[in-house]
Amino acid sequence: MTTNLLEIDDLHITGQGESGEPFEIVKGISLRLKRGEVLGLIGESGAGKSTLGLASLGYARHGCRLVHGSIRLGGKELLGAPPGLLRTIRGVNVAYVAQSAAAAFNPAHRLEDQIVEAAVQHGGYSIAEARAEARRLYAKLRLPAPERFGQRYPHQVSGGQLQRAMTVMAMVPKPDIIVFDEPTTALDVTTQIEVLAAIKDAIRCEGMAALYITHDLALVAQIADRIMVLKDGKLVEEGPTAQILHAPRAAYTKALVNVHRVGGVMKPPSGKIPSLEVRGIDAAYGLLRVLHDVTLRLDHGRTVAIVGESGSGKSTLARVVTGLLPPLKGEIWLAGERLPGALAQRSKDQLRRIQLVYQMPDVALNPRQTIEEIIGRPLTFYFGHRGAERRRRVLRLLEEVELPAGFAGRYPAELSGGQKQRVCIARALAAEPEVMICDEVTSALDAQVADGVLRLLLRLQAETGLSYLFITHDLATVKAIADDIVVMYQGKIVQQGRKEEVLTPPHHPYTDLLLSSVPEMELGWLDRTLAEREARKARGERVMESADR
Repeated sequence: MTTNLLEIDDLHITGQGESGEPFEIVKGISLRLKRGEVLGLIGESGAGKSTLGLASLGYARHGCRLVHGSIRLGGKELLGAPPGLLRTIRGVNVAYVAQSAAAAFNPAHRLEDQIVEAAVQHGGYSIAEARAEARRLYAKLRLPAPERFGQRYPHQVSGGQLQRAMTVMAMVPKPDIIVFDEPTTALDVTTQIEVLAAIKDAIRCEGMAALYITHDLALVAQIADRIMVLKDGKLVEEGPTAQILHAPRAAYTKALVNVHRVGGVMKPPSGKIPSLEVRGIDAAYGLLRVLHDVTLRLDHGRTVAIVGESGSGKSTLARVVTGLLPPLKGEIWLAGERLPGALAQRSKDQLRRIQLVYQMPDVALNPRQTIEEIIGRPLTFYFGHRGAERRRRVLRLLEEVELPAGFAGRYPAELSGGQKQRVCIARALAAEPEVMICDEVTSALDAQVADGVLRLLLRLQAETGLSYLFITHDLATVKAIADDIVVMYQGKIVQQGRKEEVLTPPHHPYTDLLLSSVPEMELGWLDRTLAEREARKARGERVMESADR
């Protein structure tokens, strides 16, 4: 009798191309997963990781087909299985935890009603039994006030809490396998390791198996027993985690292990009037004060990185600078000119000179417009360009962001995540801004694609003298692109200065917490880091913990 919970053999999955012709997404991959084991699936965007993970539920996304091979879960064949059998298995024998918990929960229903649904409808639990199990798991995954947590609505909890709530939802029916699809990608570094530690502990204690899908090798090394490396739908290498980290055989795996973020050339202050000054800003959402006396300076042709965990006020500061959220008090100066606080009070030229690039290009681009229309809109709005002149400038902007001219006629859905982010950058560049605010622009991208976007931004800065306000929770990105660093905590600036000053010990306690939360490419890093923090707490040393838990 087999000891494998999941057996996939020679699986082929196809998608549908632009011309309607099928193309292979997964090309003959096989895997085995035993009880109590965590198997990591790693690779760049488009490698087939999520498609393979969903296939373990016998599921293929719209436009995709499971065309050949075998998927056996607990000895039951899922490939070609009738819908009735799949309904009895999904959520009960195998569960799925998606990347974006915010998009997976219904905002109109309380968390607990959604968390217990699968267990009650498919797992044979009574409502009382399912709720009792959910509350036990709230405590296990370190969620606050376990007895009352489920009574909240999704918008009333933080991103890290919502991601753990989704893990509880998957665990309540006690499935044999859970598929985790990039569950910590959108979280800040301090919250990320807390969620990862909670997931690791829960899997170990509950005796489940897991597929853990990610593009972050350092992260998956903290939780996986084995790792499979995928590229272009094929298996590149497979082995124990220690072997993949310390003795990779394939050239592609070696590149993942050795990937280093690009570094920019340190630029001295220009001595000119600052591109942007924020002086004594306070801001609030209704009665809730979220920014407190924030002051910073962005010099011409330089990059200021604003770092901090979720809820620290980073994105709120971007909204204030752009005029989307008028401040309660304080001033914003652009190249020596004081700006009105509200967007509606700013001139067209003032709007043009500050541009914002958003974190998620999928929701920042109109899916019904071609790339030419998207990039061309600011050219018409700010400069009145139309027809052949507008098209010529669009093609030039595509060239600047290193995209082919043929992309002008495509729609956003036909581009990869990295390509869509380059379109967002091109749209911002079309306005010929002086200041570009980049809000987590690489957080959802795999390391190699993110490196390409960072190289592009550095090149554009060198060529045009752009000034960047770079909002991120990724300390590796900060080290790559920043000249100056501003550290925010609970709406206040706790440290700021030149990059080398802020990153050199001794650090402010919160800066130290952020730096110590960046995963390292070594086995046991997570357990060691958490143990060190517990030891410091026991000694009574100050460890600033996240308000996002």
